[in-house]
Amino acid sequence: MDLVATTYSAPWGMTLKTISGVTSLILIGIAVVGLLTGPKGNWIWVLSMVGIPLCILLITALFTVRGYVLTPDAVLVKRLVWNTPISLQGLQTVEADSNAMEGSIKTMGNGGLFSFSGFFRNKRLGSYRALATDRRRCVVLKFDRNVIVITPDKPQTFVKQVKTMKGIV
Repeated sequence: MDLVATTYSAPWGMTLKTISGVTSLILIGIAVVGLLTGPKGNWIWVLSMVGIPLCILLITALFTVRGYVLTPDAVLVKRLVWNTPISLQGLQTVEADSNAMEGSIKTMGNGGLFSFSGFFRNKRLGSYRALATDRRRCVVLKFDRNVIVITPDKPQTFVKQVKTMKGIV
């Protein structure tokens, strides 16, 4: 097993595909209808009915989770144009839990347009941060002061590799 850096993909689950597809169609539909039916030359109309829906799509697309790179010191969450680092310092436990996000409510962030990214809460984990694409492939990283949920394509392999790298039993 490569202990330098291993890349895991972030496949989309059916829930994410459905939310992203339906919401994208609605936002594009609003923009098209706004463009075709709005008063000509009214920039406020164009901005609100065309610009805002398209900006929502663009901004959320930038935060898409494309994969994870596991290094000895961190997990790098691959986005479209940058990586979001998660330091593994202070990691207490790591476990695969396909039901970890069950019953969650979003407290701040994106609840399913190209990713589940932000802050959530449920009875099992309390408050946690998610950087996820498939709620059935959850890996729960518990630290001293926070909990992070990610969803690599091979949760069990990811957990085993982290435990080996960090000496966690």
